[in-house]
Amino acid sequence: MSQLPPCPQCHSEYTYEDGDLYICPECAHEWSKNGATEGAEEVKVVKDSNGNILQDGDTITVIKDLKVKGSSLVVKVGTKVKNIRLVDGDHDIDCKIDGIGAMKLKSEFVKKA
Repeated sequence: MSQLPPCPQCHSEYTYEDGDLYICPECAHEWSKNGATEGAEEVKVVKDSNGNILQDGDTITVIKDLKVKGSSLVVKVGTKVKNIRLVDGDHDIDCKIDGIGAMKLKSEFVKKA
């Protein structure tokens, strides 16, 4: 019997084969046998409403009036936001808007300035 590689996430020795994948029964991590994805981090690409790639530190413009949840404030269309930070999650932009404060925005409602 051949020796199977340990899980790259939890280092469990109880991995098993399933088709072209190795599977760890302890943490449920799956990876390909050819090792192309082993150790490689997936990089999430965040794009604005026009398809431009956004990066940390970019300046963006809001393209739609956005109501601020839990208050009567509205982020108006055309509001410029400087020095954004990209984060994981449903709202993928962290920023600070003048007059409102810290906000999380969805990339689909902004364009790169």
